Amino acid sequence: MNASFLILANTGVTIVSLGLVILVIVALVKTAKIVPQRTAYVIERLGKYHRTLDAGFHILIPFIDRVAYRHSLKEMAMDVPPQMCITKDNIAIEIDGILYMQVLDPKLASYGIDNYYYAASQLAQTTLRSEIGKLELDKTFEERDTMNASVITALDKASESWGLKITRYEIANIKPPQSVQDALEKQMRAERERRSQIALSEGQREAQINVAEGQKQDTIKHSEALKLKQINEAEGKAREIELLAVATAQGIRQIADAIMQPGGKEAVNLRVAEQYVIQFGNLAKTNNTMIIPSNLSDIGGTVASISKVLENLKSSGTVTPTAATPPPVPHWQG
Repeated sequence: MNASFLILANTGVTIVSLGLVILVIVALVKTAKIVPQRTAYVIERLGKYHRTLDAGFHILIPFIDRVAYRHSLKEMAMDVPPQMCITKDNIAIEIDGILYMQVLDPKLASYGIDNYYYAASQLAQTTLRSEIGKLELDKTFEERDTMNASVITALDKASESWGLKITRYEIANIKPPQSVQDALEKQMRAERERRSQIALSEGQREAQINVAEGQKQDTIKHSEALKLKQINEAEGKAREIELLAVATAQGIRQIADAIMQPGGKEAVNLRVAEQYVIQFGNLAKTNNTMIIPSNLSDIGGTVASISKVLENLKSSGTVTPTAATPPPVPHWQG
């Protein structure tokens, strides 16, 4: 009997000890809290907000304090579900986006609104529908930045009481109906063809202008070259005539000077007689029929006439002999 009682007593003590150990462990778990970095815990004491725990080690009162909410202080990205929006020109398009937000006040995020994820998503959708209704379909692709800014402005005003900061909103996709996509594709194809034709015509026009300009420059250069050629030829001919005249004048002057020297007259008479005979002989060689002058034998008369002309020139002073040493009588060649 006593042995059984002792066994029961020892068993009871063991159970009580085990219960105390479990109670101590639970109390320690409820008492010690380690908050991770960039995280905030909202503590309620007896069902009422007590304080917000930042990152680090904290001690709570067991069974009185409890962690009611846990919030991440990092910037979070959430998908805004696709929705149908009606544009100003009554075209239904499907739009979705991405919303970026950050918890700034854990207390307001816990008690200011029940679910700030859902609230921010719904507000972004309603604001976007309102903005899409102000634009035509063609403008929706161009005014993305404007619509994003309008959504952020609307969310910032509402999220102040939620303890949130809306950092960015980006429209991800704009999907018009298939029929509208086909029409837009045809329009873009026609626009590309129009631009291609314009570019081709402008290229041809530039090519024609360049060819015409080249021909113009070629004509101008050719005419200038011809002008210079003619000027050079004219100057050359003028110089040639001038030099020939000067040379002829000098030759005549030298012949006249030689004639005026002693024996010059006789040399002239002899030369004229020789040329007369030679030319008459050539005439007889080239022609089968010739007319013989009546004074053929009067060569001396012809020579005398030429001498008389020279004497008249001398007496009139047209030919003036030089004062230098008289040149030798020139050798006349037949």
